[in-house]
Amino acid sequence: MDGPRAPLDAEFPTVVEFLDRNLRPQAGWSIRDEYPVALGRQNIGNIRIIKDDDRVLSHAVMRPLIVKSPVGLFKVAGIGSVVTSSGHRNRGLSRTIIENCLQAAREHGCDFAILWTDLHDFYRKMGFELAGSETSVVLEEEIDVPADGLKILETSKVAADPIHRLYARHTVTSLRTLDETRQYLRIPNMRVYTAWDAAGALQAYAIEGKGSDLDGYVHEWGGEVPALLALIAHVRRAQKRPITVIVPAHSQNLLRRLKAHPVVVNEGFLGMVKILNHANLYAKIKRHARSVGVGGFALERQGDLTYIGAGAGIFKTDADADVIRLVFGPHKASQIHGFDPKTSEALEAVLPVPMWIWGWDSV
Repeated sequence: MDGPRAPLDAEFPTVVEFLDRNLRPQAGWSIRDEYPVALGRQNIGNIRIIKDDDRVLSHAVMRPLIVKSPVGLFKVAGIGSVVTSSGHRNRGLSRTIIENCLQAAREHGCDFAILWTDLHDFYRKMGFELAGSETSVVLEEEIDVPADGLKILETSKVAADPIHRLYARHTVTSLRTLDETRQYLRIPNMRVYTAWDAAGALQAYAIEGKGSDLDGYVHEWGGEVPALLALIAHVRRAQKRPITVIVPAHSQNLLRRLKAHPVVVNEGFLGMVKILNHANLYAKIKRHARSVGVGGFALERQGDLTYIGAGAGIFKTDADADVIRLVFGPHKASQIHGFDPKTSEALEAVLPVPMWIWGWDSV
C-alpha cells in the first residue's frame, strides 16, 4: 500500500471522484463544491490518502484554522471527510490516516484538533472527547417578530463584503479571508437570507443548508440581535417547516430572545476535541487568567499528569478527557472535582474557554 500521504496534483481529480462516489453518490454536485476551502487545491498538502494499485482506498483532510476568542488566538485542526472504501474497512486504514492528519496538525503548530462524528467510541480510542457547548433552538412554529424597516432578500447573489464585515464582529470566530467568504457563497443547496435597512446597509444575514449537510439548520449568521431575530422569523415563515438555529453558548442575548418565544431548546456539544500541544494551549489559558486577575492559576502538564487548580486547591489527572471537558466545557470545575468554593470560583472565572467553529468553516 502507498500512504498515508498528500496526493500529487495530478491525482487530485481522482481523489475528488473517490469522495463523490463514497460520500455524495446521490448528490447533483461534487463534495468539493460543499467544502471549497478544505477540499480545494490550495489545501492539497493537508489532504491524506492511502492507495493500492493506483486506487484510492482511504481519505481524510485536515484544515488548519485560526480561531479568535476572548482568551486569545488558537490554531485549530479541523478534520473531516474521513472515509474508507467499503471493501477495505475494518483494517485500520481510517485510524492510520487520521493519526497521520494529527501528526500534520502538530507540525502546523495546532493547539488542538476537532471533528464532528457519531462514532464517539472509535475516536475516544485516539484521545478525542466530546466537549464544548452548542445550543440548538428549534422553531417548530412561526414566531411573531416583525421586520420593521427591513428589506429581506433570499439570494446567494449578494456582495461578500458586507457579510464578511458582519461575520468579523463575532467575538469567537475562525479568521477568514474575503475570498473564502466569496467561495462559501457559491456552496450548492444553500439558502442565503439578508436583511437591509432603508439606507442599503446590511443589518443581518442567516445561512440555512450546506450541500448535503445542515438542511433545515441556520448554521451561520451575523448581525445585531433585533434584525437577526426578524430574519430568523422570516426564514421560518418562508420555509414553512421547522427550522433549527445553532447558537454558541456565549451568545446569551440571542438565546434569551429566542427562548422568549415558543421554541424547543436542545443542549449539545461543539464536537470531539483532542489536545495536540498541551504546553502551548495551557500557556495561552494562563495568560488569560492573569489578564482577568485570577492569581495562582495552575494548569500544567508533567509527564502524563495534568495539574489544575488555583492557590492551594490542586487537582491532578492522567485523563485528557477530564482536561478537555474542563478547558472547553460543558463541565465546570465543581463537576470535575470537589474543589473548595474559592478554588471553583477562580477556575470558573477562566474556564471554559469560549470556542466555536461556524458552519461554513466546519470540515
